[in-house]
Amino acid sequence: MSETIIDTIHINFNEESLWVLNVALALVMFGIALEISISDFKELFKKPKPIVVGVLSQFLVLPAVTFLLVFIIQPLPSVALGMIMVAACPGGNISNFITHIAKGNSALSICLTAVATILAIFMTPLNLEFWSSFYPPAAAILKQVAIEPLAMVKLVFLLLGIPLIIGMLVNYYFSVFAKKAAKLLKIGSLVFFVVLIFIALYANRVIFLEYVLYVFWIVVLHNLVAFFTGFSMAKAFGLSSENTKTITIETGIQNSGLGLLLIFTFFDGLGGMALLTAFWGIWHLVSGLILASFWSSKTLADKKEVA
Repeated sequence: MSETIIDTIHINFNEESLWVLNVALALVMFGIALEISISDFKELFKKPKPIVVGVLSQFLVLPAVTFLLVFIIQPLPSVALGMIMVAACPGGNISNFITHIAKGNSALSICLTAVATILAIFMTPLNLEFWSSFYPPAAAILKQVAIEPLAMVKLVFLLLGIPLIIGMLVNYYFSVFAKKAAKLLKIGSLVFFVVLIFIALYANRVIFLEYVLYVFWIVVLHNLVAFFTGFSMAKAFGLSSENTKTITIETGIQNSGLGLLLIFTFFDGLGGMALLTAFWGIWHLVSGLILASFWSSKTLADKKEVA
Protein backbone atom coordinates (compact mmCIF):
# COMPACT_ATOMS: atom_id res chain seq x y z
CA MET A 1 0.00 0.00 0.00
CA SER A 2 1.44 3.37 -0.96
CA GLU A 3 2.17 5.81 1.85
CA THR A 4 0.35 8.59 0.04
CA ILE A 5 -2.93 6.68 0.37
CA ILE A 6 -3.08 7.74 4.02
CA ASP A 7 -3.88 11.26 2.79
CA THR A 8 -7.05 10.07 1.08
CA ILE A 9 -8.39 7.30 3.34
CA HIS A 10 -10.91 8.06 6.07
CA ILE A 11 -11.18 6.36 9.45
CA ASN A 12 -14.50 4.61 9.94
CA PHE A 13 -16.30 6.22 12.87
CA ASN A 14 -20.09 6.33 12.63
CA GLU A 15 -22.41 9.05 13.96
CA GLU A 16 -23.42 7.02 17.02
CA SER A 17 -19.77 6.51 18.02
CA LEU A 18 -19.04 10.19 17.39
CA TRP A 19 -21.93 11.18 19.65
CA VAL A 20 -20.63 8.89 22.43
CA LEU A 21 -17.14 10.39 21.99
CA ASN A 22 -18.62 13.88 22.36
CA VAL A 23 -20.33 12.89 25.61
CA ALA A 24 -17.17 11.18 26.91
CA LEU A 25 -15.02 14.25 26.30
CA ALA A 26 -17.61 16.53 27.89
CA LEU A 27 -17.74 14.25 30.96
CA VAL A 28 -13.94 14.27 31.25
CA MET A 29 -13.98 18.07 31.15
CA PHE A 30 -16.84 18.21 33.65
CA GLY A 31 -14.91 15.92 36.02
CA ILE A 32 -11.89 18.22 35.84
CA ALA A 33 -14.06 21.32 36.34
CA LEU A 34 -15.50 19.88 39.56
CA GLU A 35 -12.10 20.57 41.14
CA ILE A 36 -11.84 24.13 39.80
CA SER A 37 -13.10 27.04 41.86
CA ILE A 38 -13.25 30.78 41.35
CA SER A 39 -10.46 31.15 43.91
CA ASP A 40 -8.11 29.27 41.57
CA PHE A 41 -8.29 32.21 39.17
CA LYS A 42 -7.06 34.53 41.91
CA GLU A 43 -3.63 33.00 41.23
CA LEU A 44 -3.67 35.01 38.00
CA PHE A 45 -3.44 38.19 40.05
CA LYS A 46 -1.24 36.90 42.86
CA LYS A 47 1.38 35.07 40.78
CA PRO A 48 0.68 35.69 37.09
CA LYS A 49 4.16 34.77 35.80
CA PRO A 50 3.78 30.92 35.80
CA ILE A 51 0.31 31.22 34.25
CA VAL A 52 1.53 33.53 31.48
CA VAL A 53 4.53 31.26 30.75
CA GLY A 54 2.27 28.20 30.64
CA VAL A 55 -0.21 29.83 28.27
CA LEU A 56 2.57 31.12 25.98
CA SER A 57 4.18 27.68 25.97
CA GLN A 58 0.93 25.93 24.98
CA PHE A 59 -0.63 28.32 22.50
CA LEU A 60 2.28 30.26 21.01
CA VAL A 61 5.59 28.42 21.30
CA LEU A 62 4.42 24.78 20.86
CA PRO A 63 2.49 25.47 17.61
CA ALA A 64 5.47 27.45 16.26
CA VAL A 65 7.96 24.70 17.20
CA THR A 66 5.60 22.10 15.73
CA PHE A 67 5.55 23.99 12.45
CA LEU A 68 9.38 23.98 12.41
CA LEU A 69 9.35 20.22 13.09
CA VAL A 70 6.89 19.71 10.23
CA PHE A 71 9.06 21.82 7.95
CA ILE A 72 12.16 19.78 8.87
CA ILE A 73 10.80 16.22 8.64
CA GLN A 74 8.31 16.92 5.80
CA PRO A 75 5.67 14.31 6.80
CA LEU A 76 2.74 13.37 4.59
CA PRO A 77 0.22 16.25 4.33
CA SER A 78 -2.53 14.70 6.47
CA VAL A 79 0.01 13.67 9.13
CA ALA A 80 1.44 17.22 9.16
CA LEU A 81 -2.07 18.58 9.63
CA GLY A 82 -2.56 16.12 12.51
CA MET A 83 0.62 17.37 14.19
CA ILE A 84 -0.57 20.96 13.90
CA MET A 85 -4.01 19.96 15.21
CA VAL A 86 -2.51 18.31 18.31
CA ALA A 87 -0.28 21.34 18.97
CA ALA A 88 -3.28 23.66 18.62
CA CYS A 89 -5.25 21.83 21.33
CA PRO A 90 -5.10 22.83 25.03
CA GLY A 91 -3.46 20.73 27.74
CA GLY A 92 -4.70 17.16 28.07
CA ASN A 93 -7.36 15.71 30.33
CA ILE A 94 -4.85 13.87 32.55
CA SER A 95 -2.32 16.68 33.03
CA ASN A 96 -3.58 17.39 36.57
CA PHE A 97 -3.20 13.73 37.55
CA ILE A 98 0.28 13.45 35.97
CA THR A 99 1.37 16.68 37.69
CA HIS A 100 0.26 15.29 41.06
CA ILE A 101 2.33 12.13 40.57
CA ALA A 102 5.36 14.18 39.46
CA LYS A 103 5.17 16.28 42.66
CA GLY A 104 4.54 19.40 40.60
CA ASN A 105 2.34 22.40 41.42
CA SER A 106 -1.18 20.95 41.33
CA ALA A 107 -2.83 24.34 41.92
CA LEU A 108 -0.98 25.79 38.91
CA SER A 109 -1.94 22.77 36.81
CA ILE A 110 -5.63 23.18 37.64
CA CYS A 111 -5.49 26.93 36.99
CA LEU A 112 -3.73 26.39 33.64
CA THR A 113 -6.33 23.77 32.69
CA ALA A 114 -9.13 26.27 33.29
CA VAL A 115 -7.41 29.17 31.50
CA ALA A 116 -6.26 27.02 28.56
CA THR A 117 -9.74 25.57 28.16
CA ILE A 118 -11.27 29.03 27.88
CA LEU A 119 -8.57 30.25 25.48
CA ALA A 120 -8.82 27.06 23.36
CA ILE A 121 -12.31 28.07 22.26
CA PHE A 122 -10.65 30.64 20.01
CA MET A 123 -6.97 29.68 19.94
CA THR A 124 -7.38 26.09 18.72
CA PRO A 125 -9.19 27.01 15.46
CA LEU A 126 -6.93 30.06 15.04
CA ASN A 127 -3.65 28.13 15.45
CA LEU A 128 -4.83 25.32 13.18
CA GLU A 129 -5.76 27.75 10.42
CA PHE A 130 -2.72 30.00 10.89
CA TRP A 131 0.12 27.46 11.00
CA SER A 132 -1.39 25.14 8.38
CA SER A 133 -1.47 28.03 5.92
CA PHE A 134 2.36 28.17 5.97
CA TYR A 135 2.72 24.52 4.92
CA PRO A 136 1.33 24.24 1.35
CA PRO A 137 0.48 20.47 1.45
CA ALA A 138 -1.56 20.95 4.64
CA ALA A 139 -3.06 24.21 3.38
CA ALA A 140 -4.32 22.36 0.30
CA ILE A 141 -6.28 19.94 2.51
CA LEU A 142 -7.79 22.82 4.49
CA LYS A 143 -8.95 24.45 1.25
CA GLN A 144 -10.64 21.20 0.19
CA VAL A 145 -12.41 20.88 3.55
CA ALA A 146 -13.29 24.60 3.69
CA ILE A 147 -13.74 24.81 7.46
CA GLU A 148 -15.73 27.67 8.91
CA PRO A 149 -13.68 28.83 11.94
CA LEU A 150 -16.85 29.99 13.70
CA ALA A 151 -18.34 26.48 13.45
CA MET A 152 -15.22 25.03 15.08
CA VAL A 153 -15.33 27.71 17.80
CA LYS A 154 -18.94 26.74 18.58
CA LEU A 155 -18.09 23.04 18.83
CA VAL A 156 -15.06 23.65 21.08
CA PHE A 157 -17.21 25.85 23.33
CA LEU A 158 -19.85 23.11 23.58
CA LEU A 159 -17.27 20.42 24.36
CA LEU A 160 -15.06 22.39 26.74
CA GLY A 161 -16.66 25.67 27.73
CA ILE A 162 -20.10 24.49 28.87
CA PRO A 163 -18.84 21.47 30.92
CA LEU A 164 -16.26 23.79 32.53
CA ILE A 165 -18.92 26.34 33.54
CA ILE A 166 -21.37 23.71 34.85
CA GLY A 167 -18.61 21.86 36.75
CA MET A 168 -17.43 25.06 38.43
CA LEU A 169 -21.01 25.96 39.40
CA VAL A 170 -21.52 22.52 40.95
CA ASN A 171 -18.25 22.95 42.84
CA TYR A 172 -19.37 26.38 44.08
CA TYR A 173 -22.83 25.33 45.29
CA PHE A 174 -22.18 21.68 46.21
CA SER A 175 -18.48 21.57 47.08
CA VAL A 176 -18.63 18.39 49.21
CA PHE A 177 -20.43 16.45 46.49
CA ALA A 178 -18.09 17.89 43.83
CA LYS A 179 -14.95 16.66 45.61
CA LYS A 180 -16.34 13.13 45.94
CA ALA A 181 -17.72 12.98 42.41
CA ALA A 182 -14.61 14.48 40.78
CA LYS A 183 -12.32 11.55 41.62
CA LEU A 184 -14.74 8.90 40.36
CA LEU A 185 -15.89 10.84 37.32
CA LYS A 186 -12.39 11.82 36.16
CA ILE A 187 -11.06 8.26 36.33
CA GLY A 188 -14.22 6.60 34.99
CA SER A 189 -14.73 8.98 32.07
CA LEU A 190 -11.03 8.88 31.17
CA VAL A 191 -11.01 5.06 31.07
CA PHE A 192 -14.19 5.17 28.98
CA PHE A 193 -12.58 7.69 26.65
CA VAL A 194 -9.42 5.59 26.17
CA VAL A 195 -11.56 2.50 25.49
CA LEU A 196 -13.36 4.45 22.75
CA ILE A 197 -10.02 5.28 21.11
CA PHE A 198 -9.01 1.61 21.19
CA ILE A 199 -12.37 0.61 19.69
CA ALA A 200 -11.89 3.15 16.88
CA LEU A 201 -8.38 1.81 16.20
CA TYR A 202 -9.57 -1.81 16.31
CA ALA A 203 -12.40 -1.08 13.86
CA ASN A 204 -9.75 0.31 11.52
CA ARG A 205 -6.97 -2.13 12.50
CA VAL A 206 -5.93 -2.91 8.90
CA ILE A 207 -5.22 0.77 8.23
CA PHE A 208 -3.67 1.25 11.68
CA LEU A 209 -1.27 -1.70 11.36
CA GLU A 210 -0.26 -0.54 7.90
CA TYR A 211 0.80 2.91 9.10
CA VAL A 212 1.53 2.51 12.82
CA LEU A 213 5.32 2.45 12.37
CA TYR A 214 5.25 5.59 10.23
CA VAL A 215 3.07 7.44 12.75
CA PHE A 216 4.83 6.01 15.83
CA TRP A 217 8.20 7.69 15.44
CA ILE A 218 6.60 11.01 14.52
CA VAL A 219 4.37 10.97 17.63
CA VAL A 220 7.27 10.01 19.92
CA LEU A 221 9.50 12.76 18.45
CA HIS A 222 6.72 15.37 18.53
CA ASN A 223 5.83 14.48 22.13
CA LEU A 224 9.48 14.77 23.21
CA VAL A 225 9.69 18.16 21.50
CA ALA A 226 6.52 19.27 23.32
CA PHE A 227 7.91 18.26 26.73
CA PHE A 228 11.22 19.95 25.95
CA THR A 229 9.40 23.11 24.84
CA GLY A 230 7.56 23.39 28.15
CA PHE A 231 10.69 22.60 30.16
CA SER A 232 12.79 25.14 28.23
CA MET A 233 10.19 27.89 28.57
CA ALA A 234 9.92 27.37 32.34
CA LYS A 235 13.70 27.34 32.79
CA ALA A 236 14.17 30.39 30.56
CA PHE A 237 11.82 32.38 32.81
CA GLY A 238 13.50 31.11 35.98
CA LEU A 239 10.49 29.26 37.42
CA SER A 240 10.74 26.97 40.43
CA SER A 241 11.24 23.21 40.12
CA GLU A 242 7.56 22.51 40.91
CA ASN A 243 6.31 25.02 38.35
CA THR A 244 8.80 23.76 35.75
CA LYS A 245 7.44 20.23 36.11
CA THR A 246 3.88 21.51 35.78
CA ILE A 247 4.46 23.58 32.64
CA THR A 248 6.47 20.75 31.06
CA ILE A 249 3.57 18.37 31.63
CA GLU A 250 0.89 20.87 30.57
CA THR A 251 2.75 21.44 27.27
CA GLY A 252 3.54 17.76 26.61
CA ILE A 253 0.12 16.33 27.50
CA GLN A 254 -2.27 17.57 24.82
CA ASN A 255 -6.04 17.17 24.61
CA SER A 256 -5.93 14.71 21.72
CA GLY A 257 -9.54 13.81 22.45
CA LEU A 258 -10.64 17.26 21.36
CA GLY A 259 -8.39 16.94 18.30
CA LEU A 260 -10.02 13.62 17.36
CA LEU A 261 -13.51 15.05 17.66
CA LEU A 262 -12.63 18.00 15.44
CA ILE A 263 -11.05 15.63 12.91
CA PHE A 264 -14.09 13.34 12.80
CA THR A 265 -16.46 16.31 12.66
CA PHE A 266 -14.73 18.61 10.18
CA PHE A 267 -12.30 16.33 8.30
CA ASP A 268 -14.44 13.19 8.06
CA GLY A 269 -11.82 11.14 9.93
CA LEU A 270 -8.98 11.95 7.51
CA GLY A 271 -6.50 9.05 7.75
CA GLY A 272 -3.17 10.65 8.68
CA MET A 273 -4.75 13.19 11.03
CA ALA A 274 -6.90 10.64 12.86
CA LEU A 275 -4.19 7.98 13.25
CA LEU A 276 -1.57 10.42 14.51
CA THR A 277 -3.97 12.08 16.97
CA ALA A 278 -5.37 8.76 18.24
CA PHE A 279 -1.89 7.33 18.75
CA TRP A 280 -0.85 10.56 20.52
CA GLY A 281 -3.79 10.01 22.90
CA ILE A 282 -2.34 6.63 23.85
CA TRP A 283 1.35 7.56 23.82
CA HIS A 284 1.16 10.66 26.02
CA LEU A 285 -0.34 8.50 28.77
CA VAL A 286 2.77 6.30 28.63
CA SER A 287 5.33 9.11 28.27
CA GLY A 288 3.59 11.29 30.87
CA LEU A 289 3.55 8.51 33.48
CA ILE A 290 7.20 7.65 32.78
CA LEU A 291 8.25 11.29 33.21
CA ALA A 292 6.09 11.73 36.32
CA SER A 293 7.48 8.54 37.89
CA PHE A 294 11.05 9.71 37.20
CA TRP A 295 10.45 13.12 38.78
CA SER A 296 8.59 11.59 41.71
CA SER A 297 11.38 9.12 42.49
CA LYS A 298 13.99 11.90 42.08
CA THR A 299 12.09 14.09 44.56
CA LEU A 300 11.97 11.27 47.10
CA ALA A 301 15.69 10.58 46.63
CA ASP A 302 16.49 14.28 47.15
CA LYS A 303 14.45 14.34 50.36
CA LYS A 304 16.34 11.30 51.71
CA GLU A 305 19.66 12.99 50.95
CA VAL A 306 18.56 16.13 52.78
CA ALA A 307 17.38 14.08 55.74
